[in-house]
Amino acid sequence: MTLRTGHIGLNVTELDRSLAFYRDVLGFALIGEGKEQDRRYAFLGDGESLVLTLWQQAGTGFEGDRAGLHHLAFEADSIERVGEYEQALRAYGVDFAYEGVVAHGEGAASGGIFFHDPDGTRLEISVPSGAQGAPAPVEAAPTCGFF
Repeated sequence: MTLRTGHIGLNVTELDRSLAFYRDVLGFALIGEGKEQDRRYAFLGDGESLVLTLWQQAGTGFEGDRAGLHHLAFEADSIERVGEYEQALRAYGVDFAYEGVVAHGEGAASGGIFFHDPDGTRLEISVPSGAQGAPAPVEAAPTCGFF
């Protein structure tokens, strides 16, 4: 297969609030934005490429029981970096799905933190290894599956 993810687009209810969260808390750089009243959007990147687009066109927050996006996962460089994000997110008052770093599954080396953005979109920051020994909150399914 030759396809890979280019960028993710999220509908948001309040662009300014979501932009502050993704830029100031998660560290994405603002690449560009549209400021027309009914056409507000923001392009966010990682310093090299476009990663995320925010579109102010949602009337209500994320609903996990509808078809579409399940969750958005970001990969960090190290388990220590995941901990730094966790501290920043806690200071911001983010709603977490689980307490602290958890494994992706029972005995897995991969894992991370699971939380929600200001509109309730499910988010994950994880690493492929370094979470050995972290608890897995659910035995019957991957941790990122039903939060």
